[in-house]
Amino acid sequence: QVQLVESGGGLVQAGGSLKLSCVASGRTFSMSAMGWFRQTPGKEREFVAHISWSGGRTYYQDSVKGRFTISRDNAKNTMYLQMNSLKPEDTAVYYCAAKSPYVFPSPDAVVREEEYDYWGQGTQVTVSS
Repeated sequence: QVQLVESGGGLVQAGGSLKLSCVASGRTFSMSAMGWFRQTPGKEREFVAHISWSGGRTYYQDSVKGRFTISRDNAKNTMYLQMNSLKPEDTAVYYCAAKSPYVFPSPDAVVREEEYDYWGQGTQVTVSS
């Protein structure tokens, strides 16, 4: 079992930065692949970023490449999402997710929310124009 708790959301002006954190409980964090997803009202939850269990591989949605950075610290059971150059269209509830064990059926499966086993409660990010 893995329990996830996000924090770090808030209100920021366009062009600003926020850093989200996701703290995991449970002994399997270091063997879990992790991801960030986001959702706005009336829309499906969408993939934002993925990081492998070791942190050695990352993958991003095209719209956040070059602006967002996903990272993890397995010693602290924590994953991060550094968000720079924020835009109003980044406004959403951001969720962290874990897949444990970390094996995906295919490389492109990392973007599918149904592949992840555990979810946090979400943290609101609002970017004003």
